Amino acid sequence: MKIKRYFAADMRQALQMVREGQGPDAVILSNRKLDGGVEIVAAVDYDEALVERMTRGESKPSVVEPPARKPAQAQPSATPARPSAGGEGERRSAAANRIVWSQDPAISAMRDEIKTLRGLVETQLTGIAWGEARQHQPLRVQVLERLTRLGLSARLCNELAGQVRYQDDAEHNWRQALGQLARRIPVTHDDILSRGGVVALVGPTGVGKTTSVAKLAARYTLRHGPDRVALITTDSYRIGAQQQLRTFGRLLNAPVYVANDAAELAHLLETLRNKSLVLIDTAGTSQRDVRLAEQAALLNAGGGLVHTYVVLSATTQRKALEETVRAFGNIALDGCLLTKLDETASLGEALSVVAEQQLPVAYVSDGQRVPEDLQTARANNLVTRSVGMMRHSDAPVEEALAFSFGGLVSNANG
Repeated sequence: MKIKRYFAADMRQALQMVREGQGPDAVILSNRKLDGGVEIVAAVDYDEALVERMTRGESKPSVVEPPARKPAQAQPSATPARPSAGGEGERRSAAANRIVWSQDPAISAMRDEIKTLRGLVETQLTGIAWGEARQHQPLRVQVLERLTRLGLSARLCNELAGQVRYQDDAEHNWRQALGQLARRIPVTHDDILSRGGVVALVGPTGVGKTTSVAKLAARYTLRHGPDRVALITTDSYRIGAQQQLRTFGRLLNAPVYVANDAAELAHLLETLRNKSLVLIDTAGTSQRDVRLAEQAALLNAGGGLVHTYVVLSATTQRKALEETVRAFGNIALDGCLLTKLDETASLGEALSVVAEQQLPVAYVSDGQRVPEDLQTARANNLVTRSVGMMRHSDAPVEEALAFSFGGLVSNANG
């Protein structure tokens, strides 16, 4: 293997010199900027094993110096220098032996072309796999198409379709798939209103936490009688949120308190031990808000007494819902509330998240009325409502189906 160094004013000229001097098969070993230009070290008859030995100091390359275009630069030896002062010498030796692979524009362009070609090939393969599935598994494909119209994730659709016992009856297969979906949706069976205790609602701003607190308080009062409920807000950032909760408190004849930190919350919970249900309305934070850690620490200071539910809006896209659930991972979530069902065109995205995350649904809200627009979550009801919304959804595009399921059905077949 012969190695040469080249100096030039810029990288383009240096690469041209390499091609002229060593031909198209030359390998760029390193490049670096120097005062007044760049330096490239290139090799022909490249031997990877030899380079390995060079870096370990076992052999020297044959270096051919071109005519100098500037004052000669000392060529680093591939053999480790004897350290002159302990660790400092070792660091110099390591730096001399290190080979920095260049970002040759031609190589970068080739890498981009390969990536593009790979994407095209993968797209063609998924299309072929989907076409084969249409031909050999028409009943399954039909179920997948209908599940997609519910707005469910591709992975969940594929899993549900794989659990159907197919018959030559489209409606039978569809009912089987919906039954599997209902079994995948966990619910809590009205635990808040039946059990009571200390309950905190968390979630992003604008999903309806404060209104949900009011609905739960009103429902509990109607079921168990007055003077059984107390309300706490930890939202010290928005005065409007506190005022809204105080208004609900006056209407329900329920006391409202503010906890600014963990110590105040712990004191309030001790003071309100005589209340059957204490509802905590927390500050709205996005899934990327730095105050999430504060909220988690505050609720965890409840000594295990606090049951926490995340409020999810059915109008939110699946990726954002997943981020929200992950963001509250430092808090042991007991379940969730689904809100704004009356404002969404599809329940599929929310149902995908609760099914895949196995996050039990406690209650659903479909309006602003207190307490009428709050119902106990029932899996069958959620599925039925989702199917009802499907009438307004467009049929999935064939290319989108192939992209979503081509790889999945080929893996299932494999």
